[in-house]
Amino acid sequence: MGIVISVTSGKGGTGKTTLTGGVAACLATMGHSTLCIDCDVGLKNLDLVLGMTDISLMNFEDILSGRVSLEDGAVKHPEIENLSFLTAPTSLPPENIDREKMKELLFTVREKYEFCIVDGPAGVGPGFRLACGNADLAIIVANGDGMSLRNGQRTTSELEKLGVVNVRLVLNRVRKGLLRQINANADDMIDTVGAQLLGIIPEDQRIMKAGCLEKPLVLMDNKRAMEPFMRIARRLTGERVLLSRRFR
Repeated sequence: MGIVISVTSGKGGTGKTTLTGGVAACLATMGHSTLCIDCDVGLKNLDLVLGMTDISLMNFEDILSGRVSLEDGAVKHPEIENLSFLTAPTSLPPENIDREKMKELLFTVREKYEFCIVDGPAGVGPGFRLACGNADLAIIVANGDGMSLRNGQRTTSELEKLGVVNVRLVLNRVRKGLLRQINANADDMIDTVGAQLLGIIPEDQRIMKAGCLEKPLVLMDNKRAMEPFMRIARRLTGERVLLSRRFR
């Protein structure tokens, strides 16, 4: 059976969609069958990060309603082997989506894929419960600012209410110089959010460039920018991987 991983955040703008696409692409290039599901209903952007705009015609509601099968709804990436994508509906409110049917869909997904990465919305509303309620593992994405960390702490608490106790933290867009100036470190942030650290991703203009070009980072000639995502992907497969030297 595969594993369903939900990526979430307490506030918007932390970079969770970039993390979702980057880690999923890394898992796929490692040889693992991987499905990305955009569960940010109404505000979907994962197709841009994956470079699959206008490629995916069906959304997961088409599967939940029985109009198409998972095999027909999930679209294979044109350039990255082992990576597939299932988009979100644009107009249906998340509270109107049947969570039991979503649970059934994810059970089928576990049978067909080794990894399923679900990109959920920011905040802890109905979309959060839809995206995270059936996860085997949740990843909270936070930046180094106090607001992001406090909201991450709230997210950890809400995940526990959903029964999701396997929670990890990714610190994203980290500027090492700033951490020194405010006399903070990763341990402080981990304690605030209350989740085990999965990885640290530095602020990097090359990552932003890939997003602007709507091209997955793994397809760009930029191994250094991709390294933090690959480290996270390797940890998800069970490897013991040290943090980047830049943050140890």
